[in-house]
Amino acid sequence: MNKPFLALWAVPRSTSTAFEWMMRQRGDFECFHEPFGEVWYQGESPLWPRATSESVRTPGLTYESCWTTLKSATKHGPVFIKEFPLYLDPILSDEFLNYFAHSFLIRDPLKTLMSMYSKWSDFDIKEIGFVEQRELFDRLCNKEGQAPPVIDSDDLMERPSEMVELWCRAVGIAFIPEALSWEPGPRDEVSWWDGGSFHQNLRDSDGLKPQKRTSISFDEAPDRVKAAYEIVIPHYEHLRHYKID
Repeated sequence: MNKPFLALWAVPRSTSTAFEWMMRQRGDFECFHEPFGEVWYQGESPLWPRATSESVRTPGLTYESCWTTLKSATKHGPVFIKEFPLYLDPILSDEFLNYFAHSFLIRDPLKTLMSMYSKWSDFDIKEIGFVEQRELFDRLCNKEGQAPPVIDSDDLMERPSEMVELWCRAVGIAFIPEALSWEPGPRDEVSWWDGGSFHQNLRDSDGLKPQKRTSISFDEAPDRVKAAYEIVIPHYEHLRHYKID
């Protein structure tokens, strides 16, 4: 890897934080958890469509201050960022993208949407992120002349060691098997949103361990989930054609 940043561009509720936690166990990257997402949700001027006057605001937190912090971190070594492309619009440019080695994590939209619905039954379509993920992927394909590495969450959960090794090879870093195991406990490093209320499974986990592939019934999904699914499924299927397996 010859870039200052290594990025995993994901969508919400895609097991991306578990992947990030694995990266934190390696010890050779400084890791950032959705830094632009924090700006999008609770910066000085949040772009979150459901924000209200009562929503959390963080004084001094802007896209500019966030990017300055990230670039400063690269002075001490390589930086890993787990982020959702839906947060990038105010800062997105070819110059920005040139700082990164890129990779993508995708997930069956029905699983993502059902998980999001269980937390936020009033989620906004803008919060899902599949459209923006596809747009960034296509932009990088056109810009670089080849597709960035793509891994699917179902493959990752079913064959974690194999998929992480394939991903490491694709992005040009060493595979460290020991990084796939950890102790259950607090996850304060990834808990800027609501004290980490979305990360109970990660707190209880002890690593990326093989899990049997599951399925969800579309017919039994709430109408809000069904409507969002019809919008985003083509974008997931597009990236799925490029996945590592």
